[in-house]
Amino acid sequence: MPIEVRELPEDLAALDVLLDDRALLAPIWEAWALSARCQGRPSIAMDRYVRLMVIKMRTGWGYETLVREVSDSIHLRRFCRIALTERVPDESTVRKLTRRLGPDVVDEITRAVIDKATRERRFIARALRIDSTVVESDIRYPNDAALAADATRVLAREARKVKALAGKGARGVRDRSRSAGQKLRAISRTVARRTGQAKSTVLRLTGEAGQLVQRSVDEARKLAQQLRQRARGRGAKAKQRAADRLDGLADRAEKVARQITQRLAGEKITDRLVSMADPDARPIRKGKLRSPTEFGYVFQLAEVTENTRRGARGLILPAPTRIGSPNESDLLGATAAELRRAGLNPRDVALDGGFAPGPVAEHLPDASKVFIAGRQSAGTAHADRRLARYRVGAEGRISHLKRGYGMRRTRLRGQPGARTSVGWSILTYNLDTLAIRLA
Repeated sequence: MPIEVRELPEDLAALDVLLDDRALLAPIWEAWALSARCQGRPSIAMDRYVRLMVIKMRTGWGYETLVREVSDSIHLRRFCRIALTERVPDESTVRKLTRRLGPDVVDEITRAVIDKATRERRFIARALRIDSTVVESDIRYPNDAALAADATRVLAREARKVKALAGKGARGVRDRSRSAGQKLRAISRTVARRTGQAKSTVLRLTGEAGQLVQRSVDEARKLAQQLRQRARGRGAKAKQRAADRLDGLADRAEKVARQITQRLAGEKITDRLVSMADPDARPIRKGKLRSPTEFGYVFQLAEVTENTRRGARGLILPAPTRIGSPNESDLLGATAAELRRAGLNPRDVALDGGFAPGPVAEHLPDASKVFIAGRQSAGTAHADRRLARYRVGAEGRISHLKRGYGMRRTRLRGQPGARTSVGWSILTYNLDTLAIRLA
């Protein structure tokens, strides 16, 4: 074969050298259950899995596309260390491993990469910029009537799955999704007419949809109780798990009904549920003109660089998050803990106006120059201009991560899924940064 076919491209060759360090796989070994290392069906080699995920995050492919493209490429096969005579792992294998390993393992690999860079590659962290961003959840725009329709459908579907476990005489959950859907369509038609009676009609229909949800919740509770009463002998654990799962869905549906009641009463709704499929997602208002309200999770990104010059590219620490819409200062403590854990002590810190000077001084006491846009000076006009330009680069870095590394939207549901998705994006970005330095 020609030399350009046998050799890896420059970017993949640099990544191959970085990923050849077996120490990066140590977090996976430590997290894998000891009892499962020699039992069960065999998995795939973890170095192959990590390389497949790096390719996935760099390209934005889904799991099926990833497997198809790697199967058809000599370069990607060589990078992932899959011989031409071997079969590429199935997409479900890669997908389930991503869920099984979870976010903590990815964060540990990221910390190992940062430690390797500071210890062997002589990366010196002199500057730090921090900013928060919203990672959207993979849900549609929520409203109360649509959530009610989803809740009735989910409860009926789950009840159909577990009803057989309860045995004869057990009553399931009536599927009221058609009635709830009719209420939703009636609301759409009412809003489209734009009459003076529209608001009262919408509220009435929304309240009726909430009543449908409450009836389904009551039936689901009774079915879960029957499952627990009959959880004896063979299949007891399966019945108990089914009852717990049904109760969990009933709790979410009951919260939807309660939110509708609060809306009709004119009460303020705190900790709003916006999706039955992703119960941890929350509405987040950042004041953006394009999208005033986003639905997902807030992550705080901290990038350490070697200088504050234009185009500075550094390493990103594992991103802390919290369910809801936390302020910048609420997540700063976790970011500072990551800095201390990595042994980094940047002298220049650039932050936006969302940070309060008090918490910054508390969590980052060793910084010699701290610039907070519009709130705190770094000491001199020259330092303020330099750090202001440097701080703006955080916005560009967030855009870079969203456009190039899949951080715009998480396809994994729940807060652990969002942390896993963001963790792989950060890890891949850090590997690319070190590969550029290595090249």
